[in-house]
Amino acid sequence: MSERDRGSDDWQPWDREPPSGPATEPVPAAEPQWASAAGAEPTTELPAGPPPPPPYQPISGSWGAPPVPPSASAAHPVSQPEPRPGRRGPGWGALVGVALATALVAGTTGGIVGGALADRGSGSTGTSVAAPQPGAGATSRPRGSVANIAATALPSVVTLRVEGADGGATGSGWVYDDQGHVVTNNHVVAGAGDSTITVVLSNGKQVSGKVVGRDGSYDLAVVRVEGADLTPLPVGSSADVVVGDEVIAVGAPLGLDSTVTSGIVSALDRPVTPGQQDDQSFINAIQTDAAINPGNSGGPLLDMQGRVIGVNSAIARVPGTSLGGQSGNIGVGFAIPSDQVATTVDQLIRTGRAEHPIIGVYLDSSYDGEGVRVADDGPDGDPAVNPGGPADEAGIEAGDVITAFEGRPVTDDGELVVKIRARKVGESVKLTIVRDGRERDVTMVLQGSE
Repeated sequence: MSERDRGSDDWQPWDREPPSGPATEPVPAAEPQWASAAGAEPTTELPAGPPPPPPYQPISGSWGAPPVPPSASAAHPVSQPEPRPGRRGPGWGALVGVALATALVAGTTGGIVGGALADRGSGSTGTSVAAPQPGAGATSRPRGSVANIAATALPSVVTLRVEGADGGATGSGWVYDDQGHVVTNNHVVAGAGDSTITVVLSNGKQVSGKVVGRDGSYDLAVVRVEGADLTPLPVGSSADVVVGDEVIAVGAPLGLDSTVTSGIVSALDRPVTPGQQDDQSFINAIQTDAAINPGNSGGPLLDMQGRVIGVNSAIARVPGTSLGGQSGNIGVGFAIPSDQVATTVDQLIRTGRAEHPIIGVYLDSSYDGEGVRVADDGPDGDPAVNPGGPADEAGIEAGDVITAFEGRPVTDDGELVVKIRARKVGESVKLTIVRDGRERDVTMVLQGSE
Protein backbone atom coordinates (compact mmCIF):
# COMPACT_ATOMS: atom_id res chain seq x y z
CA MET A 1 0.00 0.00 0.00
CA SER A 2 1.00 3.59 -0.28
CA GLU A 3 0.66 6.75 1.71
CA ARG A 4 -2.91 7.88 2.11
CA ASP A 5 -4.12 4.83 0.19
CA ARG A 6 -6.59 2.60 1.97
CA GLY A 7 -5.72 -0.68 0.38
CA SER A 8 -5.96 -0.43 -3.38
CA ASP A 9 -4.42 2.10 -5.70
CA ASP A 10 -7.36 1.85 -8.10
CA TRP A 11 -9.25 5.12 -8.48
CA GLN A 12 -11.86 6.10 -11.01
CA PRO A 13 -12.93 9.67 -10.27
CA TRP A 14 -13.43 10.41 -13.95
CA ASP A 15 -16.77 8.69 -14.19
CA ARG A 16 -18.53 9.48 -10.98
CA GLU A 17 -21.79 11.33 -10.54
CA PRO A 18 -21.23 14.91 -9.37
CA PRO A 19 -21.74 15.37 -5.62
CA SER A 20 -24.87 17.12 -4.44
CA GLY A 21 -24.87 20.42 -2.63
CA PRO A 22 -24.06 24.02 -3.48
CA ALA A 23 -21.39 24.85 -6.04
CA THR A 24 -17.96 25.81 -4.84
CA GLU A 25 -17.63 29.53 -4.18
CA PRO A 26 -15.34 31.39 -6.57
CA VAL A 27 -11.95 32.32 -5.15
CA PRO A 28 -9.05 34.32 -6.56
CA ALA A 29 -7.45 32.49 -9.47
CA ALA A 30 -3.86 33.37 -8.62
CA GLU A 31 -3.38 29.91 -7.09
CA PRO A 32 -5.00 26.61 -8.08
CA GLN A 33 -8.19 26.13 -6.06
CA TRP A 34 -8.97 23.06 -3.98
CA ALA A 35 -12.60 22.04 -4.27
CA SER A 36 -14.67 20.31 -1.64
CA ALA A 37 -16.50 17.08 -2.35
CA ALA A 38 -19.41 15.35 -0.68
CA GLY A 39 -18.98 12.23 1.39
CA ALA A 40 -16.11 13.42 3.58
CA GLU A 41 -15.52 12.04 7.01
CA PRO A 42 -17.26 14.33 9.51
CA THR A 43 -14.38 14.26 12.00
CA THR A 44 -11.78 15.93 9.81
CA GLU A 45 -11.48 19.05 7.72
CA LEU A 46 -9.10 20.75 5.35
CA PRO A 47 -6.32 22.78 6.92
CA ALA A 48 -6.96 26.51 7.03
CA GLY A 49 -4.65 28.85 5.21
CA PRO A 50 -4.35 30.87 2.03
CA PRO A 51 -7.08 30.46 -0.60
CA PRO A 52 -6.69 27.04 -2.23
CA PRO A 53 -6.05 26.56 -6.04
CA PRO A 54 -8.54 26.08 -9.00
CA PRO A 55 -10.39 22.80 -8.84
CA TYR A 56 -9.27 20.02 -11.13
CA GLN A 57 -11.93 19.21 -13.69
CA PRO A 58 -13.41 15.73 -13.68
CA ILE A 59 -14.01 14.74 -17.31
CA SER A 60 -15.74 11.58 -18.35
CA GLY A 61 -18.12 10.29 -20.93
CA SER A 62 -19.18 7.67 -23.39
CA TRP A 63 -18.22 7.14 -26.99
CA GLY A 64 -21.36 5.13 -27.59
CA ALA A 65 -23.10 8.35 -28.62
CA PRO A 66 -22.68 10.21 -31.93
CA PRO A 67 -19.35 11.96 -32.44
CA VAL A 68 -18.84 15.10 -30.39
CA PRO A 69 -18.13 18.10 -32.62
CA PRO A 70 -15.35 20.51 -31.63
CA SER A 71 -17.76 23.12 -30.26
CA ALA A 72 -18.31 24.87 -26.96
CA SER A 73 -20.63 22.12 -25.81
CA ALA A 74 -18.19 19.36 -26.73
CA ALA A 75 -16.25 19.91 -23.52
CA HIS A 76 -19.23 18.68 -21.52
CA PRO A 77 -19.73 15.01 -22.32
CA VAL A 78 -22.28 13.02 -20.36
CA SER A 79 -20.85 11.13 -17.38
CA GLN A 80 -20.98 7.36 -17.33
CA PRO A 81 -20.73 6.18 -13.70
CA GLU A 82 -18.88 2.94 -13.16
CA PRO A 83 -18.98 0.73 -10.07
CA ARG A 84 -16.21 1.50 -7.63
CA PRO A 85 -14.10 -1.41 -6.44
CA GLY A 86 -14.03 -2.25 -2.76
CA ARG A 87 -11.08 -1.08 -0.70
CA ARG A 88 -9.30 -2.54 2.27
CA GLY A 89 -8.60 -0.70 5.47
CA PRO A 90 -5.40 1.27 6.03
CA GLY A 91 -2.13 -0.37 6.97
CA TRP A 92 1.53 0.39 7.36
CA GLY A 93 2.46 1.28 3.82
CA ALA A 94 0.76 4.55 4.50
CA LEU A 95 2.57 7.82 4.77
CA VAL A 96 -0.66 9.60 5.52
CA GLY A 97 -3.53 7.57 6.89
CA VAL A 98 -5.94 10.36 7.74
CA ALA A 99 -7.45 11.35 4.41
CA LEU A 100 -8.54 14.88 3.64
CA ALA A 101 -12.15 15.34 4.65
CA THR A 102 -12.91 17.23 1.49
CA ALA A 103 -10.97 15.66 -1.32
CA LEU A 104 -9.92 17.48 -4.41
CA VAL A 105 -12.27 17.31 -7.30
CA ALA A 106 -10.48 15.03 -9.72
CA GLY A 107 -9.31 16.66 -12.89
CA THR A 108 -7.97 15.01 -15.91
CA THR A 109 -6.93 16.38 -19.17
CA GLY A 110 -9.98 14.53 -20.22
CA GLY A 111 -8.46 11.14 -20.57
CA ILE A 112 -11.99 9.88 -20.93
CA VAL A 113 -14.14 11.89 -23.27
CA GLY A 114 -17.61 11.60 -24.72
CA GLY A 115 -18.19 11.25 -28.42
CA ALA A 116 -17.76 8.42 -30.84
CA LEU A 117 -14.43 7.75 -32.42
CA ALA A 118 -15.13 7.00 -36.05
CA ASP A 119 -14.07 3.55 -37.16
CA ARG A 120 -11.35 4.10 -39.73
CA GLY A 121 -9.47 1.17 -41.11
CA SER A 122 -9.83 -2.44 -40.18
CA GLY A 123 -9.19 -3.96 -36.78
CA SER A 124 -6.39 -6.39 -36.08
CA THR A 125 -6.88 -9.79 -37.67
CA GLY A 126 -3.82 -11.51 -36.23
CA THR A 127 -1.45 -10.18 -38.87
CA SER A 128 0.64 -7.07 -38.41
CA VAL A 129 -0.92 -3.90 -39.77
CA ALA A 130 1.09 -1.26 -41.56
CA ALA A 131 2.71 1.07 -39.04
CA PRO A 132 2.11 4.82 -39.49
CA GLN A 133 4.82 6.82 -41.23
CA PRO A 134 5.99 10.37 -40.44
CA GLY A 135 4.07 13.12 -42.23
CA ALA A 136 5.35 15.53 -44.83
CA GLY A 137 6.41 18.04 -42.19
CA ALA A 138 9.17 15.70 -41.08
CA THR A 139 11.18 16.54 -44.21
CA SER A 140 9.65 19.75 -45.54
CA ARG A 141 9.93 21.81 -42.36
CA PRO A 142 13.07 22.83 -40.41
CA ARG A 143 14.32 20.44 -37.76
CA GLY A 144 13.11 21.60 -34.34
CA SER A 145 10.00 23.34 -35.67
CA VAL A 146 6.58 22.41 -34.32
CA ALA A 147 5.60 21.01 -37.71
CA ASN A 148 8.71 18.84 -37.95
CA ILE A 149 8.37 17.51 -34.40
CA ALA A 150 4.64 16.85 -34.80
CA ALA A 151 5.04 14.99 -38.09
CA THR A 152 7.77 12.81 -36.60
CA ALA A 153 5.99 12.12 -33.29
CA LEU A 154 2.43 11.48 -34.48
CA PRO A 155 3.06 7.89 -35.71
CA SER A 156 4.06 7.02 -32.13
CA VAL A 157 0.93 8.50 -30.52
CA VAL A 158 -2.24 6.40 -30.31
CA THR A 159 -5.87 6.76 -29.30
CA LEU A 160 -7.23 4.22 -26.80
CA ARG A 161 -10.81 3.01 -26.89
CA VAL A 162 -11.84 1.43 -23.62
CA GLU A 163 -15.09 -0.47 -23.11
CA GLY A 164 -16.37 -0.95 -19.57
CA ALA A 165 -19.51 -2.31 -17.96
CA ASP A 166 -21.24 1.06 -18.16
CA GLY A 167 -20.10 2.27 -21.55
CA GLY A 168 -16.93 3.24 -23.36
CA ALA A 169 -14.45 6.06 -23.44
CA THR A 170 -11.39 7.31 -25.25
CA GLY A 171 -7.99 8.56 -24.18
CA SER A 172 -4.47 8.96 -25.53
CA GLY A 173 -1.17 7.10 -25.23
CA TRP A 174 2.31 6.91 -26.72
CA VAL A 175 4.80 4.18 -27.60
CA TYR A 176 7.40 3.66 -24.88
CA ASP A 177 9.66 0.92 -26.28
CA ASP A 178 10.12 -1.46 -29.19
CA GLN A 179 8.29 -4.23 -27.31
CA GLY A 180 4.91 -2.63 -28.01
CA HIS A 181 4.39 -1.02 -24.60
CA VAL A 182 2.19 2.07 -24.68
CA VAL A 183 2.08 4.56 -21.78
CA THR A 184 -1.20 6.20 -20.76
CA ASN A 185 -2.99 7.37 -17.61
CA ASN A 186 -4.44 4.92 -15.13
CA HIS A 187 -7.78 6.70 -15.19
CA VAL A 188 -8.01 6.15 -18.96
CA VAL A 189 -7.91 2.34 -18.64
CA ALA A 190 -9.33 1.89 -15.12
CA GLY A 191 -12.68 0.67 -16.47
CA ALA A 192 -11.16 -1.88 -18.84
CA GLY A 193 -10.47 -4.63 -16.33
CA ASP A 194 -9.27 -7.69 -18.22
CA SER A 195 -11.01 -6.57 -21.41
CA THR A 196 -9.14 -5.92 -24.62
CA ILE A 197 -8.52 -2.28 -25.47
CA THR A 198 -8.82 -1.02 -29.03
CA VAL A 199 -5.74 0.96 -30.01
CA VAL A 200 -6.23 3.32 -32.96
CA LEU A 201 -3.03 4.29 -34.78
CA SER A 202 -2.49 7.68 -36.37
CA ASN A 203 -3.17 6.20 -39.82
CA GLY A 204 -6.59 5.00 -38.67
CA LYS A 205 -5.67 1.33 -38.39
CA GLN A 206 -6.83 -0.52 -35.28
CA VAL A 207 -4.99 -3.11 -33.20
CA SER A 208 -5.62 -4.75 -29.84
CA GLY A 209 -4.03 -3.96 -26.50
CA LYS A 210 -4.05 -5.36 -22.95
CA VAL A 211 -3.21 -3.61 -19.69
CA VAL A 212 -0.01 -5.08 -18.23
CA GLY A 213 0.24 -2.79 -15.21
CA ARG A 214 -1.29 0.33 -13.73
CA ASP A 215 -0.91 2.51 -10.67
CA GLY A 216 -3.56 4.92 -9.41
CA SER A 217 -1.26 6.83 -7.09
CA TYR A 218 0.94 7.99 -9.97
CA ASP A 219 -1.97 7.85 -12.48
CA LEU A 220 0.08 5.80 -14.92
CA ALA A 221 -0.65 2.61 -16.84
CA VAL A 222 1.03 0.47 -19.49
CA VAL A 223 -0.81 -1.23 -22.36
CA ARG A 224 0.84 -3.92 -24.49
CA VAL A 225 -0.07 -3.49 -28.16
CA GLU A 226 -0.26 -6.45 -30.50
CA GLY A 227 -0.27 -6.50 -34.27
CA ALA A 228 1.80 -3.41 -35.09
CA ASP A 229 5.50 -2.63 -35.21
CA LEU A 230 5.53 0.86 -33.67
CA THR A 231 8.39 3.29 -33.16
CA PRO A 232 8.94 4.48 -29.55
CA LEU A 233 9.24 8.15 -28.68
CA PRO A 234 12.51 9.26 -27.09
CA VAL A 235 12.16 10.13 -23.40
CA GLY A 236 13.86 13.26 -22.12
CA SER A 237 14.72 14.28 -18.56
CA SER A 238 12.13 16.44 -16.85
CA ALA A 239 14.88 17.55 -14.44
CA ASP A 240 16.34 19.60 -17.31
CA VAL A 241 13.07 21.47 -17.97
CA VAL A 242 12.82 25.12 -16.98
CA VAL A 243 9.91 27.53 -16.85
CA GLY A 244 9.39 29.15 -20.24
CA ASP A 245 10.55 26.17 -22.30
CA GLU A 246 8.39 25.60 -25.37
CA VAL A 247 6.36 22.39 -25.36
CA ILE A 248 4.02 20.45 -27.64
CA ALA A 249 1.01 18.39 -26.48
CA VAL A 250 -0.22 15.53 -28.68
CA GLY A 251 -3.35 13.43 -28.23
CA ALA A 252 -7.02 12.99 -29.01
CA PRO A 253 -8.97 15.87 -27.42
CA LEU A 254 -12.74 15.40 -27.79
CA GLY A 255 -12.04 12.24 -29.76
CA LEU A 256 -10.14 14.17 -32.45
CA ASP A 257 -7.08 11.97 -32.76
CA SER A 258 -3.64 13.21 -33.88
CA THR A 259 -4.26 16.69 -32.52
CA VAL A 260 -1.23 18.89 -31.84
CA THR A 261 -1.12 22.01 -29.64
CA SER A 262 1.82 24.05 -28.39
CA GLY A 263 2.67 26.38 -25.52
CA ILE A 264 5.26 26.82 -22.80
CA VAL A 265 6.09 25.38 -19.40
CA SER A 266 4.20 27.67 -17.02
CA ALA A 267 5.48 26.25 -13.72
CA LEU A 268 7.32 23.30 -12.22
CA ASP A 269 6.84 21.18 -9.09
CA ARG A 270 3.16 22.04 -8.91
CA PRO A 271 1.54 19.72 -6.34
CA VAL A 272 -1.61 18.32 -7.95
CA THR A 273 -3.79 15.68 -6.27
CA PRO A 274 -6.76 14.86 -8.51
CA GLY A 275 -9.25 12.31 -7.29
CA GLN A 276 -11.74 11.72 -4.54
CA GLN A 277 -11.10 10.73 -0.95
CA ASP A 278 -9.21 7.41 -0.82
CA ASP A 279 -8.83 7.57 -4.61
CA GLN A 280 -6.26 10.29 -5.14
CA SER A 281 -3.25 10.57 -7.36
CA PHE A 282 -0.20 12.55 -6.29
CA ILE A 283 1.58 14.44 -9.06
CA ASN A 284 4.56 16.78 -8.76
CA ALA A 285 3.36 18.29 -12.00
CA ILE A 286 4.71 20.27 -14.91
CA GLN A 287 2.19 23.05 -15.55
CA THR A 288 1.65 24.15 -19.14
CA ASP A 289 -0.55 26.52 -21.12
CA ALA A 290 -0.53 24.23 -24.18
CA ALA A 291 -4.17 23.51 -24.97
CA ILE A 292 -5.22 20.30 -23.21
CA ASN A 293 -8.81 19.10 -23.36
CA PRO A 294 -10.95 16.04 -22.61
CA GLY A 295 -9.32 13.15 -24.44
CA ASN A 296 -5.71 14.36 -24.12
CA SER A 297 -5.08 12.30 -20.98
CA GLY A 298 -2.19 9.90 -21.40
CA GLY A 299 -0.74 11.73 -24.39
CA PRO A 300 2.84 13.00 -24.43
CA LEU A 301 4.10 16.48 -23.63
CA LEU A 302 7.14 17.00 -25.86
CA ASP A 303 10.05 19.37 -25.74
CA MET A 304 11.46 21.06 -28.86
CA GLN A 305 13.74 18.10 -29.53
CA GLY A 306 10.69 15.84 -29.79
CA ARG A 307 11.41 14.09 -26.49
CA VAL A 308 8.72 13.17 -23.97
CA ILE A 309 9.09 15.32 -20.86
CA GLY A 310 5.68 14.59 -19.37
CA VAL A 311 2.38 12.71 -19.62
CA ASN A 312 -0.67 14.98 -19.81
CA SER A 313 -2.94 14.09 -16.92
CA ALA A 314 -5.07 16.92 -15.52
CA ILE A 315 -6.58 20.32 -16.20
CA ALA A 316 -7.85 23.02 -13.89
CA ARG A 317 -11.50 24.05 -13.76
CA VAL A 318 -12.60 27.68 -13.56
CA PRO A 319 -13.30 28.50 -9.90
CA GLY A 320 -16.99 28.78 -9.08
CA THR A 321 -18.25 26.49 -11.84
CA SER A 322 -20.48 23.59 -10.92
CA LEU A 323 -18.72 20.44 -9.74
CA GLY A 324 -20.89 18.50 -12.15
CA GLY A 325 -20.05 20.68 -15.13
CA GLN A 326 -17.22 20.00 -17.52
CA SER A 327 -15.06 22.50 -19.28
CA GLY A 328 -12.18 22.52 -21.69
CA ASN A 329 -8.83 24.19 -21.84
CA ILE A 330 -8.33 27.38 -19.80
CA GLY A 331 -4.56 27.41 -20.21
CA VAL A 332 -3.82 25.53 -16.99
CA GLY A 333 -2.87 21.92 -17.66
CA PHE A 334 -0.69 19.48 -15.74
CA ALA A 335 1.65 16.69 -16.84
CA ILE A 336 3.41 13.94 -14.90
CA PRO A 337 7.19 14.57 -15.20
CA SER A 338 9.05 12.12 -17.43
CA ASP A 339 11.59 11.20 -14.74
CA GLN A 340 8.73 9.87 -12.60
CA VAL A 341 7.12 8.28 -15.65
CA ALA A 342 10.26 6.32 -16.56
CA THR A 343 10.72 4.98 -13.03
CA THR A 344 7.09 3.94 -12.61
CA VAL A 345 6.59 2.55 -16.12
CA ASP A 346 9.69 0.36 -15.87
CA GLN A 347 8.30 -1.10 -12.63
CA LEU A 348 4.87 -1.68 -14.19
CA ILE A 349 6.41 -3.48 -17.16
CA ARG A 350 8.54 -5.71 -14.92
CA THR A 351 6.05 -6.56 -12.18
CA GLY A 352 2.68 -4.97 -12.99
CA ARG A 353 2.97 -2.84 -9.85
CA ALA A 354 4.70 0.37 -8.79
CA GLU A 355 6.59 0.97 -5.57
CA HIS A 356 5.83 4.14 -3.60
CA PRO A 357 8.37 5.86 -1.34
CA ILE A 358 7.02 6.46 2.19
CA ILE A 359 8.20 7.81 5.53
CA GLY A 360 5.65 5.90 7.65
CA VAL A 361 3.47 8.42 9.50
CA TYR A 362 -0.19 9.33 9.70
CA LEU A 363 -1.00 13.02 9.49
CA ASP A 364 -3.60 15.06 11.35
CA SER A 365 -5.88 16.51 8.65
CA SER A 366 -7.78 18.60 11.23
CA TYR A 367 -4.65 20.59 12.10
CA ASP A 368 -4.91 24.20 10.90
CA GLY A 369 -1.61 25.66 12.01
CA GLU A 370 1.68 26.17 10.22
CA GLY A 371 3.10 23.08 8.56
CA VAL A 372 1.73 19.53 8.69
CA ARG A 373 1.15 17.78 12.02
CA VAL A 374 1.80 14.10 12.76
CA ALA A 375 -1.40 12.66 14.25
CA ASP A 376 -1.60 11.55 17.88
CA ASP A 377 -2.85 8.12 16.83
CA GLY A 378 -3.31 6.16 13.62
CA PRO A 379 -6.60 4.58 12.57
CA ASP A 380 -7.84 1.42 14.28
CA GLY A 381 -5.57 2.04 17.23
CA ASP A 382 -2.34 1.89 15.23
CA PRO A 383 0.48 4.20 16.32
CA ALA A 384 0.81 7.41 14.30
CA VAL A 385 4.48 6.69 13.59
CA ASN A 386 5.23 3.27 12.12
CA PRO A 387 7.62 1.44 14.47
CA GLY A 388 10.88 0.82 12.68
CA GLY A 389 9.87 3.02 9.73
CA PRO A 390 11.95 5.89 8.32
CA ALA A 391 10.28 8.56 10.47
CA ASP A 392 10.57 6.46 13.62
CA GLU A 393 14.26 5.80 13.05
CA ALA A 394 14.79 9.53 12.45
CA GLY A 395 13.21 10.34 15.81
CA ILE A 396 9.88 11.79 14.67
CA GLU A 397 7.11 11.46 17.25
CA ALA A 398 3.34 11.80 17.35
CA GLY A 399 2.38 15.46 17.59
CA ASP A 400 5.49 16.73 15.79
CA VAL A 401 4.84 19.42 13.16
CA ILE A 402 6.63 19.08 9.82
CA THR A 403 7.28 22.57 8.48
CA ALA A 404 9.64 21.95 5.55
CA PHE A 405 10.77 19.24 3.14
CA GLU A 406 14.30 19.62 1.82
CA GLY A 407 14.30 23.21 3.05
CA ARG A 408 11.07 24.21 1.30
CA PRO A 409 7.95 24.96 3.40
CA VAL A 410 5.01 22.54 3.35
CA THR A 411 1.53 23.68 4.31
CA ASP A 412 -0.72 20.79 3.31
CA ASP A 413 -0.56 17.04 3.82
CA GLY A 414 -1.28 16.39 0.14
CA GLU A 415 1.64 18.63 -0.78
CA LEU A 416 3.95 16.66 1.51
CA VAL A 417 2.83 13.37 -0.03
CA VAL A 418 3.48 14.74 -3.53
CA LYS A 419 7.00 15.81 -2.59
CA ILE A 420 7.78 12.40 -1.12
CA ARG A 421 6.25 10.50 -4.05
CA ALA A 422 8.45 12.49 -6.44
CA ARG A 423 11.52 10.82 -4.86
CA LYS A 424 12.79 7.25 -5.15
CA VAL A 425 12.90 4.46 -2.63
CA GLY A 426 16.30 4.49 -0.92
CA GLU A 427 16.85 8.25 -1.26
CA SER A 428 17.70 10.31 1.81
CA VAL A 429 15.49 13.30 2.53
CA LYS A 430 15.59 16.06 5.14
CA LEU A 431 12.52 17.24 7.03
CA THR A 432 12.30 20.21 9.36
CA ILE A 433 10.14 19.55 12.42
CA VAL A 434 8.96 21.59 15.38
CA ARG A 435 8.48 20.01 18.82
CA ASP A 436 7.74 21.97 22.00
CA GLY A 437 8.53 25.19 20.17
CA ARG A 438 11.97 24.02 19.08
CA GLU A 439 12.88 23.51 15.41
CA ARG A 440 15.32 20.88 14.19
CA ASP A 441 16.18 18.99 11.00
CA VAL A 442 15.96 15.22 10.69
CA THR A 443 17.20 12.99 7.86
CA MET A 444 15.68 9.68 6.84
CA VAL A 445 15.92 7.09 4.07
CA LEU A 446 12.68 6.51 2.16
CA GLN A 447 11.26 3.01 2.29
CA GLY A 448 9.07 1.32 -0.30
CA SER A 449 5.38 0.67 0.22
CA GLU A 450 4.20 -2.88 0.74
